[in-house]
Amino acid sequence: MNKALIVILAAVMIDAIGIGLIFPILPALLREVAHQSQVAPLFGLMLALYSAMQFLFSPVLGVLSDRYGRRPVLLVSLAGAAIDYLIMAFAPDLWMLVLGRAIAGITSANIAVATAYITDISEESQRAKRFGYFHAMFGIGFIIGPILGGLLSEVWIRAPFLAAALFNAANFALALFVLPESRKGDSSARFELRNLNPFRPLDWAFTFKALLPLMAIFVIMNFVGTMYGTVWALFGEDMFAWSGLMIGLSLGVFGVFHAGAQAFLTGPAAARLGEKGAFLAGMAFEVVALLILAVATQGWILFALGPLFALGGIGMPALQSLTTRQVDGDNQGKLQGVLASLVSLASVFGPLAFSAVYFAAKPSWPGAVWVFGAAVYLLAIPLLLSLRSTSGPTSGRATGSG
Repeated sequence: MNKALIVILAAVMIDAIGIGLIFPILPALLREVAHQSQVAPLFGLMLALYSAMQFLFSPVLGVLSDRYGRRPVLLVSLAGAAIDYLIMAFAPDLWMLVLGRAIAGITSANIAVATAYITDISEESQRAKRFGYFHAMFGIGFIIGPILGGLLSEVWIRAPFLAAALFNAANFALALFVLPESRKGDSSARFELRNLNPFRPLDWAFTFKALLPLMAIFVIMNFVGTMYGTVWALFGEDMFAWSGLMIGLSLGVFGVFHAGAQAFLTGPAAARLGEKGAFLAGMAFEVVALLILAVATQGWILFALGPLFALGGIGMPALQSLTTRQVDGDNQGKLQGVLASLVSLASVFGPLAFSAVYFAAKPSWPGAVWVFGAAVYLLAIPLLLSLRSTSGPTSGRATGSG
């Protein structure tokens, strides 16, 4: 594994830790600056605002990284995140926290630049494996972040903000002193206000027919992916009377298995089955796990399903690798920005849909939500089978500047 890849993966993990640190303290923090009756709607607003900013700015950062290079865009976003979290640590008013959360969503859109960087430094045959590393490191960061945030909040409710600022500062230093540029931008390119239009990359992507089914699959996968964070804790409480400790432990086991499979099994699976085959295999494992979970009557079954869910984790990196083959190197930042934007869009609507399904079905069959998720997953199969086998960009629209 080369040095640049190690550095970008470490940066991704640190970024995920910084994001996850904040989750355990948001309700208590809102109670500190707002009336009790405002906490519930504000909590939803803060989560939706973060995802909305990612949706709007992921394409922007992706395009800017194509034009001016990956490294400067990463550096600016990391420095902005460190300053933003530092300000939020001492923000006395609600409006400052809301504004800070919006800025945090903007800076976290640099995930699009990180995935474009991995594409730059990876041969096509290596991308599935390396995207597996990417998803694994991000997942590990999300496991560590909330745990660390909960511990730090025992010292001071705003201590996680300071930790997030420190992590982003470390991330900035890592990128500044160690991370080389993966793809230099166009030195003749001039800054234009239209580069800040988040819908231009989306318009480019939606007019490129070869990308449409892949983007639809991407939305489906990430839409269903929000189901776990939305209803896992509710299901554990309602079906098995789990405590917060048991819920956290089950999610930790889920995360460890998932990260391990993405890191170590995605590459071999893609090499043996091809990216489409690896995606279908991952989907099959996950659908089977969901159907078993739907009829589970004892809590130990959720732990036993960990390896099966983990095997399902190879699908997303394989899909992401397959998608990069449709676009040339000059537009990988734009593509990754669009994909990250679609992830954010799914993160806004997925929790709303799955929470509604869960509470509607709960009186008669709480497990019905997992069947619903499996059914949505299956919508991706005809889209995937409709794809032509391709090893690179197949249309001028994929290589144009848009």
